Amino acid sequence: MRYVVIAVLVLIVASMASALYYLMTERTGSPRMVKALALRVGLSVALFLALMAGYWFGLIPGRL
Repeated sequence: MRYVVIAVLVLIVASMASALYYLMTERTGSPRMVKALALRVGLSVALFLALMAGYWFGLIPGRL
């Protein structure tokens, strides 16, 4: 589970970096920038829901 969370966090950062690249190189309001930011939001929500489900089903311990 730890590696999945790390991989999704890396994907979120990569999506943010690509959105920044599209912001700097293309015109304002670029559709590719909007798609990259929408992907980031989707990945963030999916990660949050996966963490909540993992805790609920006992895959993630409550205490260390």
